[in-house]
Amino acid sequence: MSRLTADIGLLQSLIGSAISMGVRQAITGAGAFLMLVLTSAKLAGLIALILPMVVLPLVFFGRRERRLSKAAQERIGDLAAQAEETLGGIRAIQAFTQEDRARARFAKGSEAAVRAALRRVFSRSLLILAVILLGFGAITFSLWVGGRDVIEGRISGGELSAFVFYAVLMASSGATVSELWGEIQRAAAAADRLGEVLAIAPAIAAPANPLPLPPAQGRVVFEAVTLRYPTRPDTPALSDFSLVVEPGEAIALVGPSGAGKTSVLSLLLRFYDPSAGRILLDGAEITQLDPRALRSRLGLVPQEPVIFSASIAENIRLGRPDATDAEVAAAAEAAAAAEFIAALPQGYATELGTRGVTLSGGQRQRLAIARAILRDPTVLLLDEATSALDAESEFAVQQALARLCKGRTSITVAHRLATVRRADRIVVMDAGRIIATGTHEALLAEGGLYARLAALQFTDGARTQSL
Repeated sequence: MSRLTADIGLLQSLIGSAISMGVRQAITGAGAFLMLVLTSAKLAGLIALILPMVVLPLVFFGRRERRLSKAAQERIGDLAAQAEETLGGIRAIQAFTQEDRARARFAKGSEAAVRAALRRVFSRSLLILAVILLGFGAITFSLWVGGRDVIEGRISGGELSAFVFYAVLMASSGATVSELWGEIQRAAAAADRLGEVLAIAPAIAAPANPLPLPPAQGRVVFEAVTLRYPTRPDTPALSDFSLVVEPGEAIALVGPSGAGKTSVLSLLLRFYDPSAGRILLDGAEITQLDPRALRSRLGLVPQEPVIFSASIAENIRLGRPDATDAEVAAAAEAAAAAEFIAALPQGYATELGTRGVTLSGGQRQRLAIARAILRDPTVLLLDEATSALDAESEFAVQQALARLCKGRTSITVAHRLATVRRADRIVVMDAGRIIATGTHEALLAEGGLYARLAALQFTDGARTQSL
């Protein structure tokens, strides 16, 4: 965010004012030097001999300015990220009474940013000092030589006065240009940081000649898939994972945290590519498809839905931007969201705060479900889709999801086994592998991990009801 705001602001400032000012001063300096030559070629030659000595500090300190400017902008970026993180988690900070620690952490980051900025300012000050000393030193030397020429009658006092005026004008222009040179180096550092972002090649990209999407059926196949996340290359999230989901089948993935359930959905959406094996959708390997085309067949309801700072209608319409108002309202009705939307001051036109802070967790999740309903996907991916709902809302949403899943493929990730009992097939996962598959009743009879999880959950549920 710092690169897209502060760094672009530096470039805008350079283009808007610094460049035009630099051009004016350069023209003024060139004109002053021309008048020096016309006034006294000898004295102008003396100044010309010293000019290379003025350029050397510009080169040396310019490179240093660029490096220090980049470091200072990185510290500002760190500070902005820290501020955003702190403000985003303000409730957690207040709940655990960590305000003083957050202030101290921000103060420490601010001091680091100030130190980096002071180093840059000190370097620029040395640059300007060197240019001024050399420039006006040259004027002083030429004035001494010119004074001797006036005494010996080679030039007049008026010519020397005019020469000094033009020399001072040229030196002032040079000092201004040297200061602007520092701004140029600062902007160059910003451009480098922006260039680093633009140069990043996405790991997930469309092939040069993507295959056309096959006819929509909803058949999903995982063939000996292994996934290693870049941040955890030594521990595979999935190992030799093979699964066939037939069109219209409702599959549920269950297992302990870290078993790799959400990784299955991430691979199908091509947020990552498998380290080994392949994944097929309706017979086409997904790495040979355009990711945009692939994702147009999929609908996702994540565990933590993202709500944008826009109206409710626009948030639902994320599922299908060309949907009509009637279709948006129908999707909200099917997701059991219409009632709370109608109670809002402006209904579907109500503007939501950043990340949907004006809504409860259950309301945000129902909007995410409405998006998926509006998208009408071939394959529906549900990642703990009802985890934030109360019992009444969960029942209504489960009914809506049951209607939505009818006739289409669905893959559900769930920890609450009560939500997957009606699945056609339950896939039990542990440590990135499939350890059992079957219906709810068959897995209970088989024993093992699923039976243990079910015993814990259903026993706890019954105990809670008795209390």
